[in-house]
Amino acid sequence: MNSKLGKITGIVTLIFGILFVGAGGAAWFVVTDQLKAENITVAEDADFAAGNQVAGPISAFAQAQVIQKHALNISNGETYATLGTLASQAEEAGDEDLAAQYTQQRTTMMNASFLRSSLFTSVLSYGVALMAVGVGVWMLLVGATFVTADRRNDSV
Repeated sequence: MNSKLGKITGIVTLIFGILFVGAGGAAWFVVTDQLKAENITVAEDADFAAGNQVAGPISAFAQAQVIQKHALNISNGETYATLGTLASQAEEAGDEDLAAQYTQQRTTMMNASFLRSSLFTSVLSYGVALMAVGVGVWMLLVGATFVTADRRNDSV
């Protein structure tokens, strides 16, 4: 390989590796700070991480799961979509009280869905941040290999 090209490739790869590690690490810490600022505690009846502050991907996932469990409990196992159908059917049958009850449960399911989506977005953000750090580390290794190989070529 051309010695100058190897050196340039190695240096550029090292720079991008540093940027990827830095960006991934920064994203991880920003998401963590934002989650901590919400002061959410994983519900005691969660399958895992119960009682922990939501401050990372595991606790965010656990809280998203328990929100779904609670929402389905409130709605007697009905989903947002099925509650809409039930509310319409109750309204058509003239049972305004039942229609209002289903509509209220549907609103609860909608809010639960929004909360779960926000928590899952943070989980996804952690995954992307971790991938960026991993790619950055790989780039650092490749860049170091190019620079080291280039030095060996210069000494031959």
